[in-house]
Amino acid sequence: MEKKNKNMMSRSMGEGALFSFVMLLVILYTMYTYGYLKPFESWAIGLRTAFTLILLPMGFGVGFGFYQSFRIKRKLERLRETLVLWEKGNLTLSMPDLGDDELGRLGEQLGRISGKWENQVTTLQRLSTNNAKLAEQARVSAIMEERQRLARELHDAVSQQLFAISMTATAVGRTLEKDFDKAQRQIALIEEMSAVAQSEMRALLLHLRPVYLEGKGLAQGLQELIKELEVKVPIEIVFEMDPDVQLLKGVENHLFRIVQEAISNTLRHAKAEKMEIKLHRRGDTVRLTLRDDGIGFELDDSKQTSYGLSNMQERMNEIGGSIQFITAPGKGMRIEITVPLVNE
Repeated sequence: MEKKNKNMMSRSMGEGALFSFVMLLVILYTMYTYGYLKPFESWAIGLRTAFTLILLPMGFGVGFGFYQSFRIKRKLERLRETLVLWEKGNLTLSMPDLGDDELGRLGEQLGRISGKWENQVTTLQRLSTNNAKLAEQARVSAIMEERQRLARELHDAVSQQLFAISMTATAVGRTLEKDFDKAQRQIALIEEMSAVAQSEMRALLLHLRPVYLEGKGLAQGLQELIKELEVKVPIEIVFEMDPDVQLLKGVENHLFRIVQEAISNTLRHAKAEKMEIKLHRRGDTVRLTLRDDGIGFELDDSKQTSYGLSNMQERMNEIGGSIQFITAPGKGMRIEITVPLVNE
């Protein structure tokens, strides 16, 4: 944006100087035609007069072009700053007064669009709250579905790992006396497979918890979740949350489920030693940051599906928030979530 603004100002200044120079030539030609322009007494006087006649109008044109472009640039900067804040979720900030010209009318139209956008976000969050109430009423059905999903994951992941461990352990007993080196490699493989199975089980423990907060606040629900995990899993979890954050019930449920999903992904795939969960208020928005020091991965469409990242994106769409995934191999994983605050 800075390069564009500079180009606009230099172009306006150049156009002003060119216009002034052309107007000077037209005036001089008219004066010469009607005999108002007489020869100078010497070349020195003529050159000084010519330079003065050229520099003054061109300087005026440059100054006028700079003034005009600076006024437009200042309005465009105020407009851009407001749009950037809207993009970050701060919808309560009104469009500044840009005058009565075309830019002013454009600002008024964008202000009306912002009002409609804020109403839509409010409606989305209210619908999310209603959905949360309906989900609590259908709690038994959700628990049954969760049990079925856990049974499938246990069969597909943990039970297969345990079967492979059993088969490898049987093979160790046969090869221990014949080939000691091969038996050692098989034992190392058993240790690796048992570690993978243990990670899968730890991740599945998260899903044995309630699907929703069930009447608890988000802070209480997350604190209980983290306290339980500190006993069961070897990972350090740092939790920070501003005490003055007040969210609608539907928003809290979505954020709680996203934290559950993120912790599950970290335990199953990241091989991390530390995870941070920070929820802070930033003006009229709430920002949730989830970070781990794991192995990270190359983010692509297949990873977003297999890691459940698409489910997190869908939850953000339901409450009018935004989510960003930042990761790379060896760099850990960071999830940044921004949700606008609205009045119930």
